Amino acid sequence: MPEQRDANLDLIRHDASFDVIVVGGGINGIGVYRELALQGLRVLLVERNDFCSGCSAAPSRMIHGGLRYLENGEFDLVWESLRERDALLLNAPHMVRALPTTIPINSVLSGLLNGAAGFLGITNRPASRGALPIKIGLMLYDWTTRHRRLLPKHRFRSARETLRRWPSLSPRLRFSATYHDAWISYPERLGVELILDTKRLAPQAVALNHAEIARSGAGFAVTDGPTGEVLPVTAKAVVNATGAWLDAALASLSEGGASAEPLISGTKGSHLILDCPALLDAMQGHMIFFENADGRICIVFPYLGKVLAGSTDIRVARADRVRCEPEERDYILDAVRGVFPAIALSVEHVVYSYSGIRPLPKSDHEFTGRISRGHFIRRIEGTVPQFCMVGGKWTTFRAFAEQAADIVLAELARGRLRGTLDLAIGGGTGFPNAAGGFAAALVARHHISAARAAYLADLYGTRAEDVLAYCLGRDDDEPLDGVCLTTAAEILFLVHNEFVVGLEDVLVRRTPLSIRGEVSGTIVDRVAAIMAGALGWSEEQKDREVGAFTNDLAEYHGVSRHRLEQRSKDRSSQCA
Repeated sequence: MPEQRDANLDLIRHDASFDVIVVGGGINGIGVYRELALQGLRVLLVERNDFCSGCSAAPSRMIHGGLRYLENGEFDLVWESLRERDALLLNAPHMVRALPTTIPINSVLSGLLNGAAGFLGITNRPASRGALPIKIGLMLYDWTTRHRRLLPKHRFRSARETLRRWPSLSPRLRFSATYHDAWISYPERLGVELILDTKRLAPQAVALNHAEIARSGAGFAVTDGPTGEVLPVTAKAVVNATGAWLDAALASLSEGGASAEPLISGTKGSHLILDCPALLDAMQGHMIFFENADGRICIVFPYLGKVLAGSTDIRVARADRVRCEPEERDYILDAVRGVFPAIALSVEHVVYSYSGIRPLPKSDHEFTGRISRGHFIRRIEGTVPQFCMVGGKWTTFRAFAEQAADIVLAELARGRLRGTLDLAIGGGTGFPNAAGGFAAALVARHHISAARAAYLADLYGTRAEDVLAYCLGRDDDEPLDGVCLTTAAEILFLVHNEFVVGLEDVLVRRTPLSIRGEVSGTIVDRVAAIMAGALGWSEEQKDREVGAFTNDLAEYHGVSRHRLEQRSKDRSSQCA
């Protein structure tokens, strides 16, 4: 067991009394854990799987103000989202970056009356949006950020100018509009960095992944996943941040059982990662934000050298692990083909897929796109009161966490000591505006290749210095294969410093190997061997980890064992 995890367990063994227990280690749970710990409270965060492994690992990877929320009349949510977007651009510049976004427009007035009707609550269904309603929406978007503008204002283009810039777009368009939002490169890693920051700033806090928590008498019992050890704990308050699983967790954590009415109404969103150079080139660095024929908003944008395309929005009856089904894959591919008809896009271009359940507030809206992406906190009475975080989205995690923390602080008669709106996150601390400049400095200081420096700066920001301090000079600081830039020493750094328990933690969430379509059979075996040595796995346990990971990759991400082996052959030939 890594010292990091053993130290956390020791803190619980030596003092089982906490001010607050946060259940759920997605981005909202991590956010409120940080907020409360930084106010001087002793906080325990418990996540049954890995940090940011549920819905928080399956977003569209956009950090945005929610342009389409204006149609629902959710002006407060748009204002909050834009403020939080701008804060993330400043606090996490190593992972959150500006994204020029272009909307192809096929008409002038279409959707104007429908948008007004939606705003007034007369209709739930959208109509295709024309140039005038889009212009009005973008003017409101710009107006909202007029006093703190970080990104350029929007602009319109004629069909001729648009097709000159993006010749592969559908020739049916009449206009286009470009505005700016942002994207996040590694959302799961940002969650881990928030936990590392919290531990540094509030050593009394404890965050535990791969652990379960349940009621036990007047208190609770935490079960450590790797060892099975059961640790009794107590708290003055509980924050339920389990997302799509909130209603089930509420029942298991409450003295009185389930709530009378469900609080969550989840919808499933699936995304594809495409390796299609023609499509990547056609976008010219922009996200294309468009409507599909059914009124669903879809996106396609450059992502880590590949293309991210999505998404679906399907109601689910209950919270469970989900995958991108073939019909969803085909829906997304067809949608992209409709916008870029000249590009021959096929299933063979899909190198990875992922899906998650959005934990939306309970709603009876017929059209899922009308369900609010807002958030609120519901207090549940009990000997230990429970505060349920309902709704939310990646962009607004900090604001939601701040609101939840203030309610808990009031409950405990404690005051706020500091804010987090301007607090740098992880490798964003001291990260220059020009990422290339930091990579160049790494080359000069450490005499590493420009390619490795760019990779480390992109993945870790200024924490790349910590990674290099650990890796350089070691005999195992060599690439996992002859193609990727990840080294064996870097894997060991992650195991010892980033709360790693299983093989999937490393290959899916701590590194970009899976989502970039780089993971191969050779890499899986190599990383498993490295982790086995570091964590003391037996040969049988190592084989179980490999089997579980490869099964999971095939079942939930569309990457078969055959494909892993084919990648091993292809990557080997690149080194020949």
